[in-house]
Amino acid sequence: MLKGKHLIAGEWVGADETFRSEPASGEAHVFAAGNPALVDRAARAAEEAFWTYGYAPHPARAAFLRAIAEEIDRLGDEITRIGHEETGLPEARLVGERGRTTGQLRLFADHIESGDHLDIRHDAALPDRQPAPRPDIRLMQRPIGPVAVFGASNFPLAFSTAGGDTAAALAAGCPVVVKGHSAHPGTGELVAQAVDAAVRRLGLHPGTFSLIQGGRRDVGEALVQHPLIKAVGFTGSLRGGRALFDLCAARPEPIPFFGELGSVNPMFVLPAAARARGAEIGKGWAGSLTMGAGQFCTNPGIAVVLDGPDGERFKASALEALGAVGPQTMLTDGIAQAFRDGARRVEQTGGVSELTGTACNGRAASPYLFETTAERFLADDALSEEVFGPLGLVVKARSVDEMEAIARGLHGQLTTTLHLDEADYPAARRLLPILERKAGRVLANGFPTGVEVSSAMVHGGPYPASTNFGATSVGTLSIRRFLRPVSYQNMPAAILPDEIAAL
Repeated sequence: MLKGKHLIAGEWVGADETFRSEPASGEAHVFAAGNPALVDRAARAAEEAFWTYGYAPHPARAAFLRAIAEEIDRLGDEITRIGHEETGLPEARLVGERGRTTGQLRLFADHIESGDHLDIRHDAALPDRQPAPRPDIRLMQRPIGPVAVFGASNFPLAFSTAGGDTAAALAAGCPVVVKGHSAHPGTGELVAQAVDAAVRRLGLHPGTFSLIQGGRRDVGEALVQHPLIKAVGFTGSLRGGRALFDLCAARPEPIPFFGELGSVNPMFVLPAAARARGAEIGKGWAGSLTMGAGQFCTNPGIAVVLDGPDGERFKASALEALGAVGPQTMLTDGIAQAFRDGARRVEQTGGVSELTGTACNGRAASPYLFETTAERFLADDALSEEVFGPLGLVVKARSVDEMEAIARGLHGQLTTTLHLDEADYPAARRLLPILERKAGRVLANGFPTGVEVSSAMVHGGPYPASTNFGATSVGTLSIRRFLRPVSYQNMPAAILPDEIAAL
């Protein structure tokens, strides 16, 4: 049952101000709205919890992550039901996303239990070295302190209350204060109930996890500016993320802001691949472009092809596939309106032709497809801006040289993709060094929607894809965001952390 309250250090707390959810279907619910006083209470509790949770043995933290996964699974059917009502996402998608959420919790548990995240190093003492002796130096990663996490609109489970940022911070040993997303407060609360149950089951400090729902902009601002918060994880819009990033940088003690902000994830269809299977690639692109109503951060919004018959076959196949896609429910009314506004902006840009479009009403969205030339694309930076939803832009290049010019002009991306056959390898060798400077993940002959949660995955990239190009928000490497290296010089083994005492 929903409580409609915040979870602050083990207590379900109401507030004078409330807000109503805006579900795609089903009953709306009333929730307490956050305020800066609740932020302060949660942050202080998180700092208190850090002195026990931050120094707990790795097996104990691993047990906590596994317990959260078990409690989420226990509430699985109820989470799926309310998640479907709030977001309009299909139940099968939500079941899969729940599996991803619990899977990454268990993966992180295995990873920290092995100690792989600690990056332990030891330079043994050399007392007889000339001209000066070397001291004994041991290094390991240590947790940074309380972390703030902002839930994402488009992933109510995998990037929200107990999603990747929360799981990574908890794995690192950092208590978490979550700012829930108002698009799915009921889903967020049920997951928070699961985390709370795991905290109680294992007897952890209640300040290890808190959830604050809703509230005005001052709630998010208070959270990133609170002096006890030591890092922020964020998935959302470029405008909102940049504002919070600037606040983090302007603090008396600046803190890292790990924001995932925006990406158009361009694909380059090289000549031999287009000639051999352009129609197949076009159909696959349409499927990726419209998956989940295009509400994925890895949605491939731009396809670059050579102008000519092969490019036309690619385009015709994509058009045919998009024509079979009916209206899809978007996550919120605001996101649907922003999608319509973005489509209108592209449509009104000079040198852009609409290939297919439709009247999108209310919360429903149907796909748009536009085309332009490489020359026009390079001349108008606005064409490389993300439109969140099922909108694609075909960019027709006259040569591989023009493709290379497009690649060089790209802003930072989460992904870039090369569709290539063996005859395309020389062109691909030219493009790859450019594309790897532009994105955190470079694909060959695939589509970027679908991000594997694994040790080798990078989900991040140069700005504006993310605010920290050296980090990832997916995979075991994401834990390192909330750790910092500490060297211990000539420290007696009896007082060192257990992990390095015996070196």
